Amino acid sequence: MTNSVYTPQATKKLYRSRTDKMLAGVAGGWAAYLGVDAAILRIALVAGVFFTAGFAIPLYAAAWLLTPEQPGEP
Repeated sequence: MTNSVYTPQATKKLYRSRTDKMLAGVAGGWAAYLGVDAAILRIALVAGVFFTAGFAIPLYAAAWLLTPEQPGEP
């Protein structure tokens, strides 16, 4: 039996992207957080707008308001 020591890993934080953005950086920030390509999230968002009769638009707006912008130089 081995004695394992717990080593905490660095926690990822969710931010809106300053560099990978088309409108507000929401998709770029979420893509970086989830480890996927931002284009996939953007396509999913556009599809979501059509398949949910526009319900994805207020969700995007809420994510824009609630997700803090990535820290760094303006």
